[in-house]
Amino acid sequence: MCFMRKEELLYDKWLFHKGDITVPRPAEKGPVYTQSKTERRKIGPAAYYYTDSPSVYITNGEAHSERWEYVTLPHDYIIGQDMTETENNALGYMKYENAWYRRHFTIDESYRDKRITLQFDGIASQSVIYLNGCLMKHNYSAYNSFEVDISDVVYFGKDNVLAVYVNTEEFEGWWYQGGGIYRDVRLVVTDKVSIDRYGVYAPPKKLDDGTWSVSFETTVRNDGDCDADFTVKSILLDADGNVAAEASASGKAEFRGKLTVTSCAKISDPHLWDTDDPYLYTVKTVLYSDGGEIDENRVRIGFRTVEADPDKGLFINGRHVLIKGVCGHQDFGLTGIAVPNNIMRYKIELYKEMGANAFRTSHYQHASATMDACDELGMLVMDEVRHFESTDEGVAQLEELVKRDRNRPSVIMWSTSNEEPSHITDNGRRIHKSLCAVIKKLDSTRLITCAEDARPRESTVYADCDVIGINYNLDAYADVHKMYPDKPMVASECCATGTTRDWNITDNSDGRLRDRDMDSNTWFRSRESTWKFIADNPYIMGGFQWAAFEHRGEATWPAVCSKSGALDLFLRRKGAFWQNMSHWTKAPMVHIVPHWNFKGLEGSNIEVPVYTNCDELELFVNGKSLGRKVIEKYGHGEWSVPYEPGELKAVGYCAGEKTAEDVRKTSKRPERLELHCENSADADGRSILIFTCVCVDEDGAFVPDAAEYVKFSVSGPAKIVGTGSDNCDHKNVQSDERKMYAGVITVGVQPQKSQKELTLFAQSDRLGMASIKYAF
Repeated sequence: MCFMRKEELLYDKWLFHKGDITVPRPAEKGPVYTQSKTERRKIGPAAYYYTDSPSVYITNGEAHSERWEYVTLPHDYIIGQDMTETENNALGYMKYENAWYRRHFTIDESYRDKRITLQFDGIASQSVIYLNGCLMKHNYSAYNSFEVDISDVVYFGKDNVLAVYVNTEEFEGWWYQGGGIYRDVRLVVTDKVSIDRYGVYAPPKKLDDGTWSVSFETTVRNDGDCDADFTVKSILLDADGNVAAEASASGKAEFRGKLTVTSCAKISDPHLWDTDDPYLYTVKTVLYSDGGEIDENRVRIGFRTVEADPDKGLFINGRHVLIKGVCGHQDFGLTGIAVPNNIMRYKIELYKEMGANAFRTSHYQHASATMDACDELGMLVMDEVRHFESTDEGVAQLEELVKRDRNRPSVIMWSTSNEEPSHITDNGRRIHKSLCAVIKKLDSTRLITCAEDARPRESTVYADCDVIGINYNLDAYADVHKMYPDKPMVASECCATGTTRDWNITDNSDGRLRDRDMDSNTWFRSRESTWKFIADNPYIMGGFQWAAFEHRGEATWPAVCSKSGALDLFLRRKGAFWQNMSHWTKAPMVHIVPHWNFKGLEGSNIEVPVYTNCDELELFVNGKSLGRKVIEKYGHGEWSVPYEPGELKAVGYCAGEKTAEDVRKTSKRPERLELHCENSADADGRSILIFTCVCVDEDGAFVPDAAEYVKFSVSGPAKIVGTGSDNCDHKNVQSDERKMYAGVITVGVQPQKSQKELTLFAQSDRLGMASIKYAF
């Protein structure tokens, strides 16, 4: 009987210890001798026999205070602390410590002659992997995925001990980095002859006669001790599972080697992938050897054409597409970098709701779940590498990124780097050229760019770019376009306009910025002026705003996060969200930015920005019109309104007809709490439900200036993973109680595996209790 691949997700039963553990230094030859062998860790937390029970344990006859605890992946152990002004502002005002993880598992005796690997999707920051006391791998980045072959040191039929040391002392970025095993870990068992990791590449190509071809490139590895004949069958399946095309190839893989074979199939009229119709096919690859099927791989692809015209911009399937893009880091305000898959998808859903059609993976390899969501929801991706280095390590990280994502139809550009000082030096030119060569060797079907910021007119790397990327520097575009008239351009980063959700009076020293669009300075221009600039220059393919949402770090106390973002730290919509919607969507919409609760400011002028994609706007205060205004394309309406309690209403008109409106009403005093669920989740022990707790008055109207203190609890076995409201709140986000900012608190709840339902409770000393039930 032939063996087929087995995969197990190792997400639970991890033992965790925060902080370094002192290991006694040997004083005699014996311990030094034994720890210089294959099993080099005989004592300490990497050792096989180390006591890791989640209680006080005994080592060398002495009681120690180190304590282990059980955790579930994804896990970020940095996020669970109060923020302190004396800690680094770029890294989120949190103390970074090192840590240990251990996990026990068994391997069946029947797997003795198989290839056994551990696949890590991400450990922050640097890590060392041990198995049964044997050193297996050093990994030098928080962002790259990697594989560890444990075939030779694993034990069969008895306990194995995996130990992971996490070092957070080396920083790779100027943002919150977190710490821990924050992405998936899988145990994979295959035959000695198997399909290589990311070993299937299937780029579609449109032919001159209008038909399409798919070139199936399959890399087979042979970890056995003799050559192996094999056959690969590649089957193209449509979204309904029907066979659309197939092809085969055969070869002989040398022992302890790899062989790549190719085959080709044609398809006459495939269903195209596009941003509005993200249709996916599946390539099922079956490997046969020794007379039977021994491995199978599935990857998804999409049929689409991508063309970048130096004068007219970007075309997808022959249709002109303006990139309406956002940049984003990987974190989530309630969980740090340990973001479950359903929240990654929820983020992309929010971007799509806003009208965005593109995402830049700033500034590193993002999680597979984020990329899957981009494929499935129709987001174009600028896929960016972390390190601008042509070293062995830098190239290995780049290869991992490209091989993982080169089948994805969402990915249209590779970015080698971001804001590198060496972009204007000859060293930078040589590094960039080397990285471009690596990319083209792995995937020649996509455009290559980089994000240049300092002096784009002096760039040495643009000659080797397919697309010229510029961060900010709107005044440099025309000059650079004249220098490279044969290359299209993209605003690889723009705007960076800081705002605070629902802060509507004036900027203040407490870290709050008005929730309205503006030029921060000549570098960080407003969304409105930037988008008009892009739209007025057709040689620009579009732009990627900084940023999609507020991310931890890059902060100025008392704020704990960057203030740029269309969504706040806890994924609540800010004014910028609606402004982008007014620029990027067609369905008539109107959004008034400020609320209308300004008790004590009666008679004072309140600035009222209103975002719309309608031709005209009219604003009413308590039924009285303040005038009707023509709204220029990508513009907005704005009135200075003497405050009086009551109703503020904005009406939008298209071609003279009323098509949309928005209303703000002065609420009464807070009367009670309400809870609402914002997303969906599975009871898999990993996903997170996001709830919103709001205050309402006696009429059920939202109270936008409420500041209640609320305590939360949830029916077991679910748990509250975090609460958040104010991005100037320094209290541990893992707390189950929180002071409300602007009438809202966000609550994250993690249901446990197979849980049928849960009930979330909110309690305020003044307003009583509220509850909401969620059934799975």
